[in-house]
Amino acid sequence: MGAGKTTVGRTLAQRAGLRFIDSDHEIEREQGCTIAALFSRLGEAGFRDIEARAIDALTQRDGIVLATGGGAVLRPENRKALRERGTVVYLRASPDDLAHRLRHDRTRPLLQQGDARTKLQELFRVRDPLYRETAHFVMDTGRPSPALLTNMVQMQLELAGVLPTAGQVG
Repeated sequence: MGAGKTTVGRTLAQRAGLRFIDSDHEIEREQGCTIAALFSRLGEAGFRDIEARAIDALTQRDGIVLATGGGAVLRPENRKALRERGTVVYLRASPDDLAHRLRHDRTRPLLQQGDARTKLQELFRVRDPLYRETAHFVMDTGRPSPALLTNMVQMQLELAGVLPTAGQVG
């Protein structure tokens, strides 16, 4: 959460002529309410059930760039679907960088109780190994601009042959 998945994914999709999909936005559209409302109504486990169904369906589509919610990797079936059906880029950001980026964000259900920095450190401790298990590429984000980060991801994917080089995109 806050690593830049949506911003980088949207720009990358546009450059590559692909469709961008954010799994959280798809879930909100299908459920008719916000992720925060789903968490409140169903609890985290109930939300994760809905998310797993969405990830399964979305990873079966071709020609997309998919940004998932930060906790999607918590379920083994999500990790498997993401890794086997696509190319996964983990935008790795430190808890301190995330705390700085998210300091004014009131839309993240997991950060609304207690100290956000402590919660981000705990989430990183649990999720970082799962992201690494799932990812084909790990990009340390540090604090570059979204445009620079997108360029870095695009270059990595072009070098790997996942995306055509910039001159080949129509």
